[in-house]
Amino acid sequence: MFNKYKFQKTKTMSDKIEDALSYYRFKSSEIHNYMNASTNLTVDEIVEKAAELSALEFKITALEAANDN
Repeated sequence: MFNKYKFQKTKTMSDKIEDALSYYRFKSSEIHNYMNASTNLTVDEIVEKAAELSALEFKITALEAANDN
């Protein structure tokens, strides 16, 4: 049986961090766009999205710091 993973290039930690940063930045942008495009958000929705953004920004900051070291 052919192992499709046998010939894959192994990712470095830096590559994995960059992949995670790309994903979290995309999700953050997605939430910003959703909030900016919505004209009828409830207070609860704003608080929920703000909490999600806060968590994403924390992860992004931590990954950027890890990538610098």
